[in-house]
Amino acid sequence: MQITINRGGENHGPYSIEQARELLANGTLQETDLAHYEGAADWLPLKDVPGLTENAGENAPAAAEEKSGPSTFPCTGCGGDLVFKPGLAKMECPYCGAEVDCPAPTGEVLEHDFESQLAALESGTTTTVVAEVNCEACGANNQLDTNQTSGECAFCGTPFVQQPQTANVLRPQAVLPFAVTREEGLGHFREWINGLWFAPNKLKQFARDISKLKGLYIPHWTYDSNTTTDYMGQRGEHYYTTEHYTDSQGRSQTRQVRHTHWYPAAGRVFVDFDDILIPASDTLPREYVDELEPWDLPQLTPYADEYLSGFQSESYTTDLRAGFNLAKEKMAPDIDSKIRWDIGGDEQRIHSKTTYYSDITFKYILLPVWISAYRFKDRNFQFLVNARTGEVQGERPYSWIKITLAVLLGIAIIGTIVYFANQ
Repeated sequence: MQITINRGGENHGPYSIEQARELLANGTLQETDLAHYEGAADWLPLKDVPGLTENAGENAPAAAEEKSGPSTFPCTGCGGDLVFKPGLAKMECPYCGAEVDCPAPTGEVLEHDFESQLAALESGTTTTVVAEVNCEACGANNQLDTNQTSGECAFCGTPFVQQPQTANVLRPQAVLPFAVTREEGLGHFREWINGLWFAPNKLKQFARDISKLKGLYIPHWTYDSNTTTDYMGQRGEHYYTTEHYTDSQGRSQTRQVRHTHWYPAAGRVFVDFDDILIPASDTLPREYVDELEPWDLPQLTPYADEYLSGFQSESYTTDLRAGFNLAKEKMAPDIDSKIRWDIGGDEQRIHSKTTYYSDITFKYILLPVWISAYRFKDRNFQFLVNARTGEVQGERPYSWIKITLAVLLGIAIIGTIVYFANQ
């Protein structure tokens, strides 16, 4: 039996009974969602669909699915592990070149209810068990493949040989697969280096020798929320008066002087937010990860292990609640802007505000980057490449000789302008 779900006037699905049970268990679907199945006379609450809750305890997935790491996919030709091929919905054998199509994605990427998921997380009913190693050098949590006990950190390149630890985490809901190849990523990095002002001359030559990039999926949360904000403040309205004064030549002059009348203001504003994107890990500097935006989130694909084959991933270290607190910070400027618009006038002051959040939903997704670190003059510099758009962000060295010469040149130009202005 196939079940179609209606939420907010839009239909989703159809889903099998097993899929509907799993989505209901992890909070994606709600018992009150309207559902329809073949033979039903009308739409009815999901909880009333025949067979959905019958024997659910026997057929539902275990509370914490045992999973030691991303699955591997052996090549039927030579036995090697297939890896996902960026830009194509295929996996390729790096040894014999055989290609296999990735299975077509099933289902849709729906929003999870925030409050329901928090309650489920506290009970441990929606987590999966993964194996991960904490890098002693940079602190990153590297997820491991099945039976893997050695390798090197995807973030800093430090080798590790240790038994992994298990962690209960949410299973990713969706993924943006790699679209930029490793070679294209290197090309974007070199273009970025060549475009840096005040970089040492030797760096550009050095960049041509960098050939090692690692493919990594970075965990992110996205949040939707409706907000209602009560505020108190002031509206400023400008007015002008004429002022008489004597200039340096002893002549009487007049000028217009601006003043501001302030009036009390209070009110309520409403702002809705969609897909506020929050990195779910602090291993990489947030300022660089944020600058990799925008991401083509409408192209998100339901999660499948095939997309991770041949790549590494990190578990989230910023949990669901902490992520929403960061999302609130991202929402604040837009709320303030709406308050200032509501106050009106020529200037605005916001003295206090109280924001209420409702209809909060989220997605847990993985976004692809190429990552590497290079060493220049006894210092490590890390850089990231958005594996969907080619955007590059990262650390870079500066040439203080070039900066000093530029400052001296600026001073000389200003001095020249002042000299001729006084002639």
